[in-house]
Amino acid sequence: MKKLLSAVLLTASLCAQAQNPFVQTWCTSDPAPMVHDGTMYVYTGHDEDGADFFWMQEWRIYSTTDMVNWTDHGSPLALESFTWADDRAWASQCVERDGRFYWYICAHSKISRGMAIGVAVSDSPTGPFHDALGKPLYEDGKWDHIDPTVYIEPSEDGNGQAWLMWGNPQIYYLKLNRDMISYEGEVGLMPMTEEAFGSPAMNQREKDKQYKDSYVEGPWLMKAPQPAVAKGKVSKRKAKVASKYYLLYAAGGVPEHISYSTAPSPTGPWTYTGQIMPLSDTKSFTNHCGVADYKGHSYFFYHTGKLPGGGGFGRSVAVEEFQYNADGTFPTILPTDEGVKPLETFNPYSRVEAETMAFSRGVKVEQNEQIGVYVTDIHNGDYIKLQNVDLGSAAPRSFSARVASGLRGGQIEVRADSVRGKLLATLSVPGTGGWEQWQTLKASFSASMTGSHDIYLCFRGRKGPKLFNFDWWKMEN
Repeated sequence: MKKLLSAVLLTASLCAQAQNPFVQTWCTSDPAPMVHDGTMYVYTGHDEDGADFFWMQEWRIYSTTDMVNWTDHGSPLALESFTWADDRAWASQCVERDGRFYWYICAHSKISRGMAIGVAVSDSPTGPFHDALGKPLYEDGKWDHIDPTVYIEPSEDGNGQAWLMWGNPQIYYLKLNRDMISYEGEVGLMPMTEEAFGSPAMNQREKDKQYKDSYVEGPWLMKAPQPAVAKGKVSKRKAKVASKYYLLYAAGGVPEHISYSTAPSPTGPWTYTGQIMPLSDTKSFTNHCGVADYKGHSYFFYHTGKLPGGGGFGRSVAVEEFQYNADGTFPTILPTDEGVKPLETFNPYSRVEAETMAFSRGVKVEQNEQIGVYVTDIHNGDYIKLQNVDLGSAAPRSFSARVASGLRGGQIEVRADSVRGKLLATLSVPGTGGWEQWQTLKASFSASMTGSHDIYLCFRGRKGPKLFNFDWWKMEN
């Protein structure tokens, strides 16, 4: 019994330290980061709980300004957003141009009965989004039109060429027009050669020959990082590196690792460069990556199957910080449970959406037109953690929250540094008369604390039933 208790406590301790996967409320997949106006956004897929295939119905959005506390913006885009789509809301990517946001998706088409590339548009990075065309941007009835990646070449006048690529087990590409919802010329097909991707196309491989690698799916197109400037000049070698394009992709078959190739232009010729994330114990037989620089740091996003009950069809987005090699190439990046460090402190003195969290246990999120996104499925023993919360030099005096409960309610315990840490405040939640009958309640702090701490919102109540819904919270001093 003592060994069992020790194992349970150790698991709880490890979970308390983990930041990966950085979304725990749902299974999420195929992360596509985008930085806009000082905020990091990540667009993901959503694997259904308990799925036995990639039965995916919607796409989701998460954002952060400190890389550890993530806000769930719900699902502003789903299969129902596209009248032509009926199944398989698979990998996607969003990009901004001229103040509008273009979200490129793939889904199964009612029209061609194959997979198709679509595009939705919005005036906000979090939506609402709507189908920009009312039909697929591209389809021809084949099944390999999946996993779009989009990239706009940088230019001083803002007229850089936009490229769209996708495909499994070969790469299609096209030149998008400035409107981002139409394209110029014919769809191209990338030469799948051993030099370019470590092996030729499957139907061209020699029997019993061992190849270095193989492209599978999930392309991510990007420009090589700008080289460091020394004494006001850039060496010819580094300038040459900076002119390159990188194409990252899931490789090797099943299970997948992440590799990349380089080229002087988005259309090639591509040269296989090596692995970035080798095969690791991610609990998922697929992988899908995205890369973004944010506030002077470089981040590599990918997915695992490490949530409880997760796996190959229940994936979870994760992130690692890395530094490029001196020549601009990628280092080897290994998955961790710890994730990344916070870039700044978190402010608890303005309204905080309950669906903002660094880590959680047990809870889910839902959304409706009245409230938007809120936390639900709260049971005794569940919790939400926020990391690196700045309580300031004057200790908070009260804690307010907007909650709703059908019958029995419960309590929110505000604790510092762990689920068993110092108890700062306890907010009693009564039955409010319905799961959407919201009340704003306030509790005084019973203990004083200042400085930066991890804050845990621990939920207590009768064992078994759902306790209450949770919309937002705020501290005051």
